[in-house]
Amino acid sequence: MDVMLILAALIILGAASQWLAWRLKLPAILFLLGLGILSGPVLGILHPGKLFGALLFPGVSLAVAVILFEGALNLKLKELGKLGRVVRRIVGLGAISSWLILAVATHWITGFRWPMSVLFGAVIVVSGPTVIGPILRAARPNERIRNVLQWEGILLDPIGALLSVLVFEGIVSRHGGSALSSTVEIFLRAIATGFVTGFTGGYGLGWLLRKRAIPDYLHGVVALGTVFMVFAAANSVAVDSGLLAVTLMGIWLANMQDVPLDNILNFKESLSILLISLLFLLLAARLQLEALEEVLPWGLAIFLAIQLVAQPVKVLLASDGREMNWRERFLTAWVAPRGIVAAAGAPIYAIQLEAHGYPQASLFVPLTFAVILLTVLSASFSTRPLALLLGVAETSPRGVLIIGANPFAIAVADKLQKWGFHPLLINDDFRQLQQARMLGIRTFFGSPVSEAADRKLGLDGFGYLLALSSDPARNLIATLRYAPEFGYRAVYTLSDGSHREKSARLRIARRHRQNSLFSAGATAAELLARIDKGWTVKITSITPQFTWEDYRRQFSGTGFLPLFVLREEKLLAFVSGIQAEETIPVPGDKVMSLVAARGGPLPGMHHGTMHPGDGQSPPHAEGGSDLPPCL
Repeated sequence: MDVMLILAALIILGAASQWLAWRLKLPAILFLLGLGILSGPVLGILHPGKLFGALLFPGVSLAVAVILFEGALNLKLKELGKLGRVVRRIVGLGAISSWLILAVATHWITGFRWPMSVLFGAVIVVSGPTVIGPILRAARPNERIRNVLQWEGILLDPIGALLSVLVFEGIVSRHGGSALSSTVEIFLRAIATGFVTGFTGGYGLGWLLRKRAIPDYLHGVVALGTVFMVFAAANSVAVDSGLLAVTLMGIWLANMQDVPLDNILNFKESLSILLISLLFLLLAARLQLEALEEVLPWGLAIFLAIQLVAQPVKVLLASDGREMNWRERFLTAWVAPRGIVAAAGAPIYAIQLEAHGYPQASLFVPLTFAVILLTVLSASFSTRPLALLLGVAETSPRGVLIIGANPFAIAVADKLQKWGFHPLLINDDFRQLQQARMLGIRTFFGSPVSEAADRKLGLDGFGYLLALSSDPARNLIATLRYAPEFGYRAVYTLSDGSHREKSARLRIARRHRQNSLFSAGATAAELLARIDKGWTVKITSITPQFTWEDYRRQFSGTGFLPLFVLREEKLLAFVSGIQAEETIPVPGDKVMSLVAARGGPLPGMHHGTMHPGDGQSPPHAEGGSDLPPCL
């Protein structure tokens, strides 16, 4: 098959696997391994060795370096807090204990020679940052568990890689008659080289970014080149010190003050997804089905050793119960997927083991992939149910980030709080925030797009953003800033009135608009005018006896504007110009509306309600009757 066609197909298959993983809320590695095995050993279409030749493993190494650097950019030291001691012990004493336990288990289960068993234990001691993220997003454990597993996933990979190098050098020195001291010297040189090159590269790149010496559009490219250079330079001085170097470089950059990283993070995230997809497809395509079937029973036994012995011992050594309770430690010990570093390192060591005459070296790679597959499957399908059973899972996000603290925003926040949500008002007008605080509403004094907000706002548990400020520009900037974190469907803003402008120069570009709340005419000025006229925010229950149609007829006599629907603990917003059947209230729902005073509706903006997107007001109710009881 044509080489160009194969390369294009790899990218499409990778993208399809990532999309399917997103839809099913599972790690993409499951689909990537399946497609790699199907296209390689099953159908015989993909032959990575022939396709890339001698560039295959250097390319794999560079790709792993980029993946680890991207993961390290998300590690903020301030997020550790009291868990710093736990993380240090997990990646230190815990990693050593896991390595020794897995080395012994591998020897007993497979019959590998001791040197090969010890090396296998070092290779699979690493966690998997490429699979930890999707598993945590789907399982939603609490913040303590999430922080520990994220740090473990990133830090264990370079440590495991160095441990593998140490063991392998020991094997080589044993066959070559070299002294053990030379192996220790190689290891210490790798540590020193990783630290020096990593911190130097991180500080140098951070300094250039902070001084704005690099234009924004080049941030990603320069960072990528720096990662490659740091990785290659470190490896040229000390074997396999590059992974440690790029990881430390990422951590240093992530924790430097006043360094703009948004462009790098966006670039590296997309690149990492592409590289992860290609790596797993290519490495899985190199497997031999017969060997994989042969080692599956061994893989299952080693998987049980990981889950039932190695992980629990590691967590027990890391935490004595003061930082994490027993439920949190139990779940932390259960989540133990293996990922790309183990998959990338195993083939390299297998080739060397075969060269040194180890009879079962051909089973090294398939056994590694069997362990990876089993650990990922277990973590993917069992973590969320176990987190719920233990009571350490986050429920549906209840936090609502509200931009602005005007009277309308405060009224909405107050009602959301009565619904069991946790609103947080952001504003730089301290007097308005004081009114919110008197109602017991959480506040943040400052700009929503300030550096202080980036440092101090913890958005874990927040699922919605409502831009209700009276400043349309602030609403626009805030929605653009937070849309990547909340997702487009969870970011809402008031209409800015630009739809009325006839001039293209004055209209806000459609690509920058978020979901407009309530109706096209529901600008902040219009809503605050209604508040001044005595309109109030009220909550009403919809029942079989008092349906949505009854509600509309009842309230249309004076005027009302529907705002939100609460359905089974889920918040639904009325959105202008969108026909959404799910927002039409049904019995059991609660409706929040801005209701006119008895004196009648306010002229100017159409009063009454409308089905989402229909733009039509209901007919006025004939006669009058008392309003239904409001909650």
